[in-house]
Amino acid sequence: MPEAATQTHTVPLPDGAIELQWSAVTHRGRRREVNQDAVLAEYPLFVVADGMGGHIGGEIASASAVDRLRTVAEKGDVTPKTIERALARAVTDIASHPETTDEGTGTTVTGVYLDLSGDEPTWVTLNIGDSRVYLFRDGGLAQVTTDHSVVQELISAGRLTPEEAENHPYGNVITRAVGPSDGVSPDYVRLEVVDGDRFVICSDGLTKELTDYGILHFLLQHDDPTEAAADMLEAALENGGRDNITIIVLNAHRTGAADDAASSPIGD
Repeated sequence: MPEAATQTHTVPLPDGAIELQWSAVTHRGRRREVNQDAVLAEYPLFVVADGMGGHIGGEIASASAVDRLRTVAEKGDVTPKTIERALARAVTDIASHPETTDEGTGTTVTGVYLDLSGDEPTWVTLNIGDSRVYLFRDGGLAQVTTDHSVVQELISAGRLTPEEAENHPYGNVITRAVGPSDGVSPDYVRLEVVDGDRFVICSDGLTKELTDYGILHFLLQHDDPTEAAADMLEAALENGGRDNITIIVLNAHRTGAADDAASSPIGD
């Protein structure tokens, strides 16, 4: 079992602070020879990338996206514009390996960052592909991102139920990715920062093996991000571990401010 440790960071605010705790874990699973997932968990940006395409191509794609986004996180200037510039550079990086990548090579990019540019701090989720961001708030769990996948389009059109989608033959086919043949604009959702917020950012290797109720169970069972992520990973492996599995658990405790919750989409 990969080792992980809970990291912490305190964000000072004019009226208090946001205390963050997080932990990240990744595993190749029980059936894959290599791990094509990549993970970035560095304040203020928390991202999971799930690569696809050939034996090495998927690794190159996910690593390229995460490496470019890490530079953005380290500079501390995380915005939709800087994210999309970084992903455009990642596309160029991927295409620079023609011996191992092609038009079928790409990666999901899904995550959340803390935006302090406005009058009030906000979370912003970003998503390309079918990795997911979940938000635990007020005792319940909600999927914030919407999958870019064939089965999600069928569900949205009313042609497939979520239960039928679980075993659909096109379950692994995504409709948007970061790669040589795809665009690089994520979907964004902005959320107010509320005391007690907890996020789970994960590749579909987790959600193939663990239901939303299962994820909620482990969050309720463990306050510590490392313990929650480790138990989710163990359960996913016990349930088959058919794919690479990557999980970030991020906790936020806000002090000294009202914590009314609200959310709304944001544009480019």
